[in-house]
Amino acid sequence: MPEQIPDQDTNVAATDDSTDSGEVEVRPTLLLRYRKLLIILAHAFVFALSLLLSFLLAKNMRFTDGWFFEQYPRMLIGFVIIKLIVFGFFKQYRGWWRYVSISDLTGITSSSVLSTLIIVTLWFAVVLNVAPVRQHLQSIADVAQSIFLLDMATTVLLLAGLRMLIRLYYEEFRSVESGRLKRFLIVGAGNAGEALLREIHRMAVTEYEVIGFVDDEQVKQGTSIHGLPILGLVEQLPQICEERNIEEIAIAIPSATHQQLRHVIQVCEGTKIRFRTVPSITDIASGKFRVSQIRDVDINDLLGRETVRLDLPLIETFVKDKIILVTGAGGSIGSEMSRQVCNFNPKLLLLVEQAENPLFHIERELNKDFAAVNKKAIICDITDKVRVDEIFNRYKPKVVIHAAAHKHVPLMETNPGEAVKNNIVGTRTIADASDKHNANSFVMISTDKAVNPTSIMGSSKRVAEMYIQGLNEISETDFVTVRFGNVLGSNGSVVPIFKKQIANGGPVTVTHPEMKRYFMTIPEASQLVLQAASMGKGGEVFVLDMGESVKIVDLATELITLSGFRPGEDIEIVFTGQRPGEKLFEELSIKGEDMQPTRHSKIGIWKNIPMDRGKLLASIERLVEISQTQDHDKIVERIKEIVPEYIGDNNN
Repeated sequence: MPEQIPDQDTNVAATDDSTDSGEVEVRPTLLLRYRKLLIILAHAFVFALSLLLSFLLAKNMRFTDGWFFEQYPRMLIGFVIIKLIVFGFFKQYRGWWRYVSISDLTGITSSSVLSTLIIVTLWFAVVLNVAPVRQHLQSIADVAQSIFLLDMATTVLLLAGLRMLIRLYYEEFRSVESGRLKRFLIVGAGNAGEALLREIHRMAVTEYEVIGFVDDEQVKQGTSIHGLPILGLVEQLPQICEERNIEEIAIAIPSATHQQLRHVIQVCEGTKIRFRTVPSITDIASGKFRVSQIRDVDINDLLGRETVRLDLPLIETFVKDKIILVTGAGGSIGSEMSRQVCNFNPKLLLLVEQAENPLFHIERELNKDFAAVNKKAIICDITDKVRVDEIFNRYKPKVVIHAAAHKHVPLMETNPGEAVKNNIVGTRTIADASDKHNANSFVMISTDKAVNPTSIMGSSKRVAEMYIQGLNEISETDFVTVRFGNVLGSNGSVVPIFKKQIANGGPVTVTHPEMKRYFMTIPEASQLVLQAASMGKGGEVFVLDMGESVKIVDLATELITLSGFRPGEDIEIVFTGQRPGEKLFEELSIKGEDMQPTRHSKIGIWKNIPMDRGKLLASIERLVEISQTQDHDKIVERIKEIVPEYIGDNNN
């Protein structure tokens, strides 16, 4: 068969048909070892049978004139030898017959036509001009051309039929049902939808009863695919699902945008359906995934954005063969920054983290996924000046990525001194060590909450930004800041909290019906941080394009729907009121008079006038001193000296 299936398929054949019980069907080793020989013998048998049928048809299904014992055997050897050679040339003895397709029919037809042409050429060039041979075959000369044409056609029909029988066996008769079948609907009646249906039929253990398709193309309405109807448009999904008792929906549109996926989910709001999706076109084309490897739709699919285009050579120059230090390496952002850095082969990656369990886990993960990269896990409190100085003195990092921070807004309102200590003093300690030990670059990861802050957390990050911007003016190290908003799935973000509340049966708690936030995936944020850092010359406050803000209540509604529940019926949404320090709307834009564009469309530079460094240092010292009292009001008073745009909590 002409399918381009690599030889290594035979190595995994034994695991191709696993069952729900965990048992694996092992194909006989002997059959696998002599599989190609058996296929050649099967072809030889078909060639012999094809010639026999051709004679029968040419002789009106009669054996009376003795052709079966005379002419047929004499022609058989030549026919079989020529066809075996030609079919081998077309690689017809490779691949798995259970996956027969149109391309196989093309290969069979091409092989049969070419072999017939060779036989006809030999017949006229040799057989009819060699007297002894001509005498033996003279009796069939009048029907020879009919036999040639009939043989070509029957060869195609027999081989195609044999392979289709093998496929039919696997898809229809050999599969077993795993209990009650789930009623399944496919959204997208295109190539991916048709391929998904075929692969579902090939499953050794049947799990789904595919009811039909849904597609927005009007021309497809009323038609069917493999006997299953296209039932309507996406907008009709709720009605179709109710009438047909649909339990699961597969969105078989690999090229679907996040907005299109979100539209399908929103249309189905109020239905108790599980949503699945197929891998991306890139993953399918690369062979990384098959269409049948459907997975649950998650919130990343709905809120993610277009793939980030990076200047990889620039980032590689920034990272490769350098000693990189990442603070907060066990956190959501710090761990992803570490993964991204490993992609560019640093000389040594220093994982600095105060919490031992997260550090233990990220070190193990990186050792597994990036075994060739040198790594060092370091327990360190970034406010411990002696310990930090010892680390910098020993390893001399050239690039410092400062991700460590206290980020929880309400917690920092009730523990304001800790926000000052970790976010300001910790940043100052790491930044000073970077300057002292001649690091090339220092990248601080900041937050949208530092813009016109209303919280202790946001204002502490703004003070940290101001400190490193001032330090940049007197240092050989390039100090830059990168600001962005919320990241999906980070520790303490709303998504994992909502998921846990849904798993517990609700309610899902939202602080305010108008609360909005920007969201970005952790990998995207980390990649853009590296991109911005590699472009930095020192002193910049880079701002990442976060796209459109999302209502938190909409996010909660979509998560409930994705989980197979009905918002407001199965799972309630309860509004609890704003918490201390929270804003209704975050402010983060790369457009405006105070923004300067960069060569990257998703990165801007915030233009501002730095505070006098002497005045800034004195104010920070007073703030650090008063922070030890944990007195919220006094700390806020000191913060306002440094950050006059700070407007206090809940003054929205």
